Amino acid sequence: MNEALDHTLVIDIGKSNAKLLVISPEGDVMAQRGRANAPVPGPGYTALGVEALQQWLCDEVPGLPHRERIGRIGIGTHGAAFCAIGDHGLVLPPIDYEWDGYGDHRAAFEAAVDPFAHTGSPHLPKGLNAGLQVDWVRHTRPDAWARIRHWVPYPQYWAWWLTGVAASEVSSLGCHTHLWSPADGTFSRWAQAAGIAERFAPVRAAWDVLGPLTPAMATRLGLPAACEVVCGVHDSNACLARYLDTPRATLLTTGTWTIAMAPGAQAPALRPERDELVNVAVDGRPVPTARFMGGREFEAVCAGAPPSLATHEALAAVVAAGWSVTPSFADAGGPFLGRAGAVWCLGQQVAGGVPAVPAALRPALAALYCAQVSSVLVRALGADGPVIVEGPLARNPAFVTALAALAGDVVRSDDPLEGTARGTWQLARRGVRSPVHLDRIDPPSPALAAALRRHHDTWHTLIASQP
Repeated sequence: MNEALDHTLVIDIGKSNAKLLVISPEGDVMAQRGRANAPVPGPGYTALGVEALQQWLCDEVPGLPHRERIGRIGIGTHGAAFCAIGDHGLVLPPIDYEWDGYGDHRAAFEAAVDPFAHTGSPHLPKGLNAGLQVDWVRHTRPDAWARIRHWVPYPQYWAWWLTGVAASEVSSLGCHTHLWSPADGTFSRWAQAAGIAERFAPVRAAWDVLGPLTPAMATRLGLPAACEVVCGVHDSNACLARYLDTPRATLLTTGTWTIAMAPGAQAPALRPERDELVNVAVDGRPVPTARFMGGREFEAVCAGAPPSLATHEALAAVVAAGWSVTPSFADAGGPFLGRAGAVWCLGQQVAGGVPAVPAALRPALAALYCAQVSSVLVRALGADGPVIVEGPLARNPAFVTALAALAGDVVRSDDPLEGTARGTWQLARRGVRSPVHLDRIDPPSPALAAALRRHHDTWHTLIASQP
């Protein structure tokens, strides 16, 4: 590696937002850019906004400071997204996993795929089983299918766009797709028998260097010709990579999705109907996982009130006033899928819903609700070590205080950079270790802790009372 090219460009594409970060060899963020991420109309379905992201990269990267020193590019993206590559680029725009136009094909797909014990993939709504997206194209777009040379996961699409080298990677293949067997470390029996496995690009490690930028891309982005691109990674697994050696810990990543992952846990039997599943870490190990769409639900309960209002004092006021919300406020995944969210005060359902809650209390109520569901996820996985919180909610005082009362030992990284981007950087610079310093969250006062636990017991009772 050329010592003059010691900076790393991290491309972090989440479902709601995309970021660019220039990171020094010491791990400091030298520059950052961001934009909202939104789906677009596709050919008969809703698609991911790939062209807009490409244009954004081409507009932003040439103006980044220190770009002449960027020698590596690391990529992390959300899961449940695959791209079909032909001789001239994308054969079809990638399907947005929130599109739900599969009709009768869903039942046929679910009847054909392997059981949960083999894949660790529950049957999920919309397009969250990315194998459904692939199989739908296979059956409904035969002309397009014939032109596909490689299927690649979303992180590897961006690596291909930059280098021209097609690859796949296990953390995306094993992300509730029905295409991978975590225990066997191979494509699932169904994916092989259906002829789908053979259409995927070769599997490479997340940290493998696929090659340098193509000359045209280096010119277009204003980056050194010798800049190398690594294979890339599923975003939550980028964060988890930092903690794979932390004994008995449960990682709770927060963003659009709140995902609990317990790589060292001897989990009880997972319940796929509650969105409990097996993910695959970057080193190939199966990881017991549970999740819900926490960021989307937090936003729904805030209903426009600023998250900064989620203070300790507001949390205490929410509990004292008897406010509560029960699941759920998103229609994709989670342990309470299919329930309609409701607002309660002193045990009585409030007809006005979220708008009836004083705006000053909504963010603390949203944080409490997310902590309650998160504690359900953590307990389902059975790990007996600390809960490590990463992402936006790690800096939310009401959330971490409530979680500490309900889930025990809660810690968070003191790194100012979120774990997904930090993990992507570390994988891109394989062998570079960024020390993880964890701050323990102070438990609430005994009185507030007792009140939170009583509130949580009532919350469970309210959930059970609903049809």
